[in-house]
Amino acid sequence: MELSQQRFANFSQVFGKPAAHMVFYTLPGSNDLAVAKEVLANVEQMSKKFPAGIKYASVYNTTAFVQQAINSVYHTLFEAAILVLIVIMVFLQNFRAMLVPATTVPVTIIGAFAAMAALGFSINLMTLFALILAIGIVVDDAIIIVENASHYIEKGLTPKDAAIKAMSELTGPVIGITLVLTAVFVPAAFMPGITGQLFRQFALVIAATALISALNALTLKPTQCALYLRAKKEGYRPNAFYRGFNRVYAAVENFYIGIVSWMAHRTGVMLLVFIAIIALAGWRFAHQPTGFLPVEDQGYCIIASKLPDGSAQPRARAVVDKINKIVSEEPGVAGWVTIGGLSILDSANLSTAVTTFVTYKDWKERGSSLSQDHIVGSLRQKLGQIQEAFTFVVIPPPIRGLGQAGGFQMMVQDQASLGLQELDKATQELIRTASTQSGLVGLASTFSARSPQLYLEIDRTKAESLGVSLNDVFDTLQGYLGSSFVNLFNKFNQVFQVYIQAESNFRLQPEDIKNLYVRNDKGQVVPLGTLITVHPMLSSELITRYNLYPAAPVFGAAAPGFSSGQALNLMEQVAENVLPAGMGFDWTATAFQEKQIGNTSYFIYALSLTLVFLVLAAQYESWTSPAAVILVVPMALVGVLLALMIRGFDNNLYTQVGLVLMIALAAKNAILIVEFARELRAEGMPIVDAAVEATRRRFRPIVMTSFAFILGVVPMATATGAGAASQQALGTVVVGGMLASTLFAIPFVPVFYITMQRLSERRAAKKAPPATGGAAPPAAPAAAVKPQGTPAE
Repeated sequence: MELSQQRFANFSQVFGKPAAHMVFYTLPGSNDLAVAKEVLANVEQMSKKFPAGIKYASVYNTTAFVQQAINSVYHTLFEAAILVLIVIMVFLQNFRAMLVPATTVPVTIIGAFAAMAALGFSINLMTLFALILAIGIVVDDAIIIVENASHYIEKGLTPKDAAIKAMSELTGPVIGITLVLTAVFVPAAFMPGITGQLFRQFALVIAATALISALNALTLKPTQCALYLRAKKEGYRPNAFYRGFNRVYAAVENFYIGIVSWMAHRTGVMLLVFIAIIALAGWRFAHQPTGFLPVEDQGYCIIASKLPDGSAQPRARAVVDKINKIVSEEPGVAGWVTIGGLSILDSANLSTAVTTFVTYKDWKERGSSLSQDHIVGSLRQKLGQIQEAFTFVVIPPPIRGLGQAGGFQMMVQDQASLGLQELDKATQELIRTASTQSGLVGLASTFSARSPQLYLEIDRTKAESLGVSLNDVFDTLQGYLGSSFVNLFNKFNQVFQVYIQAESNFRLQPEDIKNLYVRNDKGQVVPLGTLITVHPMLSSELITRYNLYPAAPVFGAAAPGFSSGQALNLMEQVAENVLPAGMGFDWTATAFQEKQIGNTSYFIYALSLTLVFLVLAAQYESWTSPAAVILVVPMALVGVLLALMIRGFDNNLYTQVGLVLMIALAAKNAILIVEFARELRAEGMPIVDAAVEATRRRFRPIVMTSFAFILGVVPMATATGAGAASQQALGTVVVGGMLASTLFAIPFVPVFYITMQRLSERRAAKKAPPATGGAAPPAAPAAAVKPQGTPAE
C-alpha cells in the first residue's frame, strides 16, 4: 500500500519543473477579462497559505492576448480621432468650426456602446473595428453642416440664421445618406454561421453609429454652429501654413476639375474605359488568393509530440526533457507548460502524446525581429532533430473554440468500411504526397493503426459451463491490470480514494493474464487461462468518427507566400488523386467555416447594391439617377485589389467586410455630386456644365471628408502588436477602397450622370406631346432632396 497520485495517465510541468495544473473555462456570456482577474486575485490570496517551496504561476493565459488586442485597438481608436480632427482643422482653418465635428466623436462612441448593449454584443475586435471606422463616417455630416453654415456666415448672415439656412438645405441629404448607410448593411446582418455573426456585429454597430450620427447632426450640430461660429474679422489673413495649403489645394482642384471636364466631354470613350477597368479588376480579383481570417500572433504556440506506437510514459518524459532544453534556449519565449499523455489535437489522453504550450514574451519586448513566424520556424527546425518522437508546431485557431489549432484540418473518412489499416495506409499516403507540394507545410496526423494491442478472446460457452460470470471476468481484468475504486478513507483531515491494482511485476507479460483467477458461482477458483486466449494485434489507440464514418485527422497549414484558400484547394486536389475508392474526405474546424462561406458574400454584395439603388430611387423619384451613383461603386474594387496586391494580403473575411463598407462610402461621395448636378440642371444649366460645376463645388467637402476618413483608418492599416494582423487586413482594404473612390471614381460620376440624364430626357421627350413654341431644353425633374451645400459665390 502507498499514498500516491490519483491518476498516472498524465504528468505536468511548468518551466520544466513538476507542477499541478488548474484549468479555468469561462461560461457563455461571461467576461473573459473579469473572470481571469478574479481567478488570479483569489489564487494570490490563497498562495499566502501555500506550504514552503510551492509557488504558482499563470503562464498559459489566453486572456493576455484579448487584453493586449483590445488595448491596441483603443490606441488605434485614439490615434484615429486625433488624425481626423487634424484633417478637419487643416481644411476648415477655424478652431471654433473644428469643435463642431470634434464633439461628434464622443457622442457617437457613447451611443454606439449603448447600441451594442441593446443588441447583446460584447466589446471584441469586430465591434471595436466598427467603432474605429465609424469615427471617420460620423464626422461627415457634421463637417458638411459646419462648412455650409460657415459659407452663409461669410455671406453676412448671423450664426443662428446661417445654421437655420444650412439645415434647410441639408436635412434631406443627411436623412437620405443615412438611409443608404443603413440599408447597405442590412443583408450582411442575416448571413448564417460564424461568418454571419462576425458580419452582423460589424454591420449593426456601423448602422447604429450612422443613425446616431444623423440624429446628432439634425439636432445638436446646428445648435453648436449657432453658438460656436463667428464671422471672420475684417482684414483677416490666414497664417503662412494655411496660405500654402490653400495654394496647393487650389492647384490640385483646378487640375482635377480639368480632368473631369475632359472626361465629361468624352462620355462614350470613358464608358468603354470604365468597362475595361472593371472587367480587368474583376478578373484579377477572382484570381486573388483567398482565406478565412488572417493569422494572428496570439502570444503562444503549441508543440504536439507523438512517440512511436506502444511507447510508455518513461519514454515520453525523456522526450520532454529534450523539448524543455530546446524551448528554454529559444529567444522570445517567456515560458512553457507541458502536459504529458495529452493529445491536444485529439482532445484525448494517449500515452504516446505530449503537448507543450509555449508562450512568447510581450509583443513590445519581441519587436519585429522575434515575430511569431520566426519563433515557430526556429522551433520547427530544432525540434525536428529529436529522433525519439515526431514533433510539429502549430499556432492556435483564429477564433477560440474553432478547432484545436490554426491552419487546416482535413478528415479522411473510411466510407466503405475498408478497415482501420486501410484508413491508416491512405492517410499516410495522402500526407506523403501532399508534403511534396510547395504550398503546404506542417502536414501530420495523430491517427495510427499500428499500436500494439492484445485481443482477449473469451470462451463464453466454457465460462457458462464452469459457472463463471462474464462480469466477474471483466472485473478481475479491470482490477488487476487497470485499477478499481474501492472506497474512501480519512487521513490528515483529508478524504482519500482507495484503488486496487496488481503489482507491476505481475502484469508485465501477456502470459500474466492467464495466471489470474476468478471465482465461479460455487466459490471455486478458476484460472483465466482456461477461459481466455490472448492474441497480439495492431490497431488504433483512438478511433474518431466524423459524420458517422471512421476518420483520421490530417493537420497542416499554408506555406509562407500562400493563402489558406490556396492550401485548401491543393489538399483537395491531392486527396482526389491519392485516396483510393471507398475513402473520402471532409473539412472541419476553421477550414470548414472557410469553405462554408462559398459565394455567400457575393449575394450579400448584390443585395446591398439593390437596397441602395431602391433607396436612391425613392429619394430621386427616378430610375436613372440612382444608376449614376451605383455604377461608380465598382471603382472601389480597383483600390481594394491594388492595396491587397501591394501588401501581399489575401481575400479574407475582413476584405469582404470592407467591400460592403465601400459600397456605402463610394455611393455617399457620388450622391453629393449627383444631387447638386440635378439641382443645377433643374435651373436650366446644360447637362455637361451642370455635371462639371457640381463636381467643382462639391470637391472640397468630398476631399475633406474622404481624407479625414482615410487618415482615421491609417492607424489600423499600420498597426503592430496584438491583433495587428486583423487591423491591417481591414485597414488596408478600407484605405485602398477609399483612395480609389476619391481619386479614380469621382471623375466618372459626371460621366455616368451625363449618360443617365441624357437617357432620361430622351425618354421623357418621346413621351411628351409635340412642342408648339420655341425649343427649350427639357428640364430635369425637381430634385427630391436639396443639395448638400450651395454654389460658391
